[in-house]
Amino acid sequence: SVGAAWMMTQLTDSATLIALVQASNTLPIMLFALASGALADNLDRRTLLLGAQIFMAVMSLLLAVLTWQGWMTPLLLLSLTFLIGVGQAIYNPPWQASMGDLVPREDLPAAVTMNSVGFNLMRSVGPAVGGIITAAFGAAAAFAVNAASYLPLLGALLGLNWASATIASSASWASVLAWASCAAASALRRATAGSARPAARSGR
Repeated sequence: SVGAAWMMTQLTDSATLIALVQASNTLPIMLFALASGALADNLDRRTLLLGAQIFMAVMSLLLAVLTWQGWMTPLLLLSLTFLIGVGQAIYNPPWQASMGDLVPREDLPAAVTMNSVGFNLMRSVGPAVGGIITAAFGAAAAFAVNAASYLPLLGALLGLNWASATIASSASWASVLAWASCAAASALRRATAGSARPAARSGR
């Protein structure tokens, strides 16, 4: 959302449109989180998680392509930001509810710890990585890395055994790593998207 707001400042001087970037990112959470929670309780959570991740990856890739081609407009930016927010609103409830399905009770502390470590590590390292990518290759490359950052989690979700609520130790550790991967990918997405503004300016 920060990166999108920065990019909007390169596309227009309208304070209203710049403010709408944050609104377009958070509005889907307010509109769809409750419905997504109901879906997570009644439908297959793995299907919801995979569908939301694929949807967000496609929208992020489209953002990268449009930026690369120089076709980005304020309306397109707001639309893509809103759609990515919709994907996140659908994704969050089943992801948060899946820990108890994937990890035995005795492994929950380790899973929570690894999730926190992965998130905070990438939150520290991610901005530097995003800055290097943007400085070397431009904003479009940063958004492309953002899109690619969905792939590790998709791989982890596809590799997990969701057939039983009682999961063997090796599978539970795979789920722990999936949670760490999610945190790292999320932080990297924010870092690469958030560093897009300097490249957009340098390209002008």
